Amino acid sequence: MFKVKGKIEEAAWIPDPMIDEQINWFYNELGIDDVYFQLENVDAIVSHVTSLYAAKIAAFARKDKRDEIRLDMEAADHAIYIDTSEPGISNISGPRYEHRLEKKYLDASTQNSSYRVETFRSPTNLSGTTASKSTMRCYFVYQCMFVDPKAGPTETRLEVIADRMFLAKATKNTKQIYQEIIDLAVSRNGPVIEVFDIEGSKEKRLVVAFRRKTASGMFSALSDLYHYYGVTSSRKYVEQFSNGITVICLYLKPAANLESKKFPPLEDSIHQITKEISLLYCIPQNKFQALFASGRLSLQETIYGHCLWVFVQHFLNRLGSDYASLVSALDKDSSAHVEILSNIKRRLRTETFTAGYIFEIIESHPELIRTLYASFANIHLTLGPGYAEDWVPPAPSAEVLSDKQIGDLITKTVDNEHEEVVMNAFRIFNKALLKTNFYTPTKVALSFRLDPAFLPEIEYPQPLYGMFLVISSESRGFHLRFRDIARGGIRIVKSRNKEAYSINARSMFDENYGLANTQQRKNKDIPEGGSKGVILLDAAHQSKGSVAFEKYIDSIMDLLLPAASPGIKNPIVDLYGKQEILFMGPDENTADLVDWATEHARKRGALWWKSFFTGKSPKLGGIPHDAYGMTTLSVREFVKGIYRKLELDPSKVRKMQTGGPDGDLGSNEILLSNEKYTAVVDGSGVLVDPNGIDRNELIRLAKKRVMISQFDLTKLSKDGYRVLVDENNVKLPSGELINNGTLFRNTFHLRDSGLTDSFVPCGGRPESIDLSSVGKLIKNNKSTIPYIVEGANLFITQDAKLRLEAAGCILFKDASANKGGVTSSSLEVLASLSFDDEGFVQNMCVGADGNPPEFYQAYVKAVQEKIKDNARLEFEAIWREHELTKIPRSTLSDTLSVAITKLDEELQKTDLWKNEKLRRSVLADALPKLLLDKIGLDLIIERVPDNYLRAIFGSYLASRFVYEFGSQPSQFAFFDFMSQRMESVQ
Repeated sequence: MFKVKGKIEEAAWIPDPMIDEQINWFYNELGIDDVYFQLENVDAIVSHVTSLYAAKIAAFARKDKRDEIRLDMEAADHAIYIDTSEPGISNISGPRYEHRLEKKYLDASTQNSSYRVETFRSPTNLSGTTASKSTMRCYFVYQCMFVDPKAGPTETRLEVIADRMFLAKATKNTKQIYQEIIDLAVSRNGPVIEVFDIEGSKEKRLVVAFRRKTASGMFSALSDLYHYYGVTSSRKYVEQFSNGITVICLYLKPAANLESKKFPPLEDSIHQITKEISLLYCIPQNKFQALFASGRLSLQETIYGHCLWVFVQHFLNRLGSDYASLVSALDKDSSAHVEILSNIKRRLRTETFTAGYIFEIIESHPELIRTLYASFANIHLTLGPGYAEDWVPPAPSAEVLSDKQIGDLITKTVDNEHEEVVMNAFRIFNKALLKTNFYTPTKVALSFRLDPAFLPEIEYPQPLYGMFLVISSESRGFHLRFRDIARGGIRIVKSRNKEAYSINARSMFDENYGLANTQQRKNKDIPEGGSKGVILLDAAHQSKGSVAFEKYIDSIMDLLLPAASPGIKNPIVDLYGKQEILFMGPDENTADLVDWATEHARKRGALWWKSFFTGKSPKLGGIPHDAYGMTTLSVREFVKGIYRKLELDPSKVRKMQTGGPDGDLGSNEILLSNEKYTAVVDGSGVLVDPNGIDRNELIRLAKKRVMISQFDLTKLSKDGYRVLVDENNVKLPSGELINNGTLFRNTFHLRDSGLTDSFVPCGGRPESIDLSSVGKLIKNNKSTIPYIVEGANLFITQDAKLRLEAAGCILFKDASANKGGVTSSSLEVLASLSFDDEGFVQNMCVGADGNPPEFYQAYVKAVQEKIKDNARLEFEAIWREHELTKIPRSTLSDTLSVAITKLDEELQKTDLWKNEKLRRSVLADALPKLLLDKIGLDLIIERVPDNYLRAIFGSYLASRFVYEFGSQPSQFAFFDFMSQRMESVQ
């Protein structure tokens, strides 16, 4: 302090008589922690004292006489912010230092570079009198110095994971509190919230712990939350720990400057704050935060508004009468017309209702938000038996109106048709909502189970069975399914930039619907219908895929599992009223997250944890498709079927393949095939040899799972060549000059090389062959490639397929050819449901030694045989139907799928299921013999859910009938089919 005084006297900015007063005020009255004075050098403290004095002079000189000081200093390893504000009020027009330090330091914290925060509010105002309500708030940011910077996520010992400064200054009691809350936080997905009394003080200590990077914006949002209840903080701390846990500690008390009658007692306010922190954690900074910070709407109302802002973006009917006219003019049963309509729909969606415009409309009607929220809360905010009153948030603040009254109110309130359309979408949401975790005390994201009946049939002709919408601070996601029992992958969609994000957001639901619909057609042989989940990462959170996935899964599970513990998972209002089980699998960007989802389902007590996800590792009972070539086995049956029907010698068939030896489908296709490869295209480039690519070298690459960039060029003939994507101006043996390797790779499959008899796409971009490019494969009205089996999903558009077939190409589409993977996954699910936990671990889980159980090995072989049998059945059915009707095979593939799924659904509704002898007979034929021998039919029937058994019953009968009698059988065919079946069980 003496050095500081000397420097101030030397600078002479502060009059001598005032120096002691200013230094004493700075050191003793602002509430600044001693650590600040230990860490800062003399010059910095002198600068701050002098700056504050200057700010005081400026404030006293203002005409409005407002006491206002703003001071900030930022460095790489620390920062200081000082501001004046009125306790208990969020100053929206102020410098927003909390948001600034949060964005620059807290939310940017990583394991290698983390920051802790200390903030203090001075007990007096700037002038030292009581004339002004404003007091000073000081923020100090310090870079962490952990004892062990590399601690693992499960490490909890405070002396290992804490910052050295924290350990040096924290009291024994503080350390104990932090230790207990960290122990809980490590084992929990969402936030841990605790409140402590402070001995000898009316203040309450509120402590919140959560995993770093899971709640960006939480620190400043907490200020808005306690301000809403008339509470202020004397001190706040943000502590980081090297195991990835963040702990925020608040010392709260009533804001004495505010009118106390407007707010509940501190105990009640703190209680309500703790209940709403879970909601805040889901979306710390919602789109309508300003309405909350200003007190115009509650946190619940603004987050409800935020969720509806997301909903409205996806479900406003923007196509109009032109699209309806077009639909009526085209043939809805033509798969080519359906695809054309889909493309036109994407283009017809106008930019009238952008996300920004929707936001402006909603923001301008806070009173309508309050009324619509009241209707929402009136239905979904409730108590279950045995759950105390104090677990429930306060009742909605607006009068609860009927739906008609709300409609009339919207019409009277809005200014134009656009506003009416947007606000009426809230009513659609409220009516479609069947259950939500909005009021669950602990949650990590907000999930909504919706009845999809509100979707316009003209846009979505195939009705959905179920729809989940999930919203978190990092992402939004859907899960769509076409049947009660359905399965499909969960994918994470990333965006390169904000423009790409806007495009992805606009197409997200339609893409999800299309993917689930494709899965529905592909799943024709198995009990599960089609489903799909899509998680779209927010433009600002592209690196948070795993966080978004975990929140998506956990919040959906909130709606699938019964509540078990008051105050943690309360009962929800369930208007659906039936048990739901979802079956999921890996997809883009989620393959390495499947094990976590399986373990998490087990941890949360889900009885179906074993079957929740396919694609899990063998140690959890998974059957990896790539290791056993499951998808390739079905593709190969279609390829071999063509050769068998046409009596071709495979060794003389010249073959081109996209998707190289580094991929699942590509590598297994190489290992299982026996054709003469003339061209392979993969991510690295193009490999060609007219005399046949060396098979042994291809097998070497396939076993190593590496690209053709590692092909030994000495194994090529004199006419062979390789062009990599990063090569330019390459001269081919023919003398042709290739200017750009990437362009050559992207278009090689369209070249008329004269080297291809059979083409098997095992990888590549969707729509690599479309209506505009297919002409390059047709010469003199004849396809230049005689045979194509589409292994890769959506490689060729439907209209392009029809053009190729019209030009004589024998073509089998993806939904038929590559269904081996879904068959494998379905049988993996069946085994998971059939075994109890102990039997499942013994028979289906590969041990730590890496050796699979004997049953597992036998079951994998049985799965492989079933895949080949199903593929042969469909191949023969399509081939026979085409011979009889001349209908294109790619059309017949869809026709068969529709016929099987339609008959399947009808069979499940009939009384045939009630015939016990028939039921047991069909199940005995449909279920794998290995499972029947190991467990027994009676025990399987006891363990497997009834609706799943019913789905097995329907899908088995339907697929066998359609494969035998075709998609348009005679009216007596099914009677004959079932008569034979009934005779066999008498």
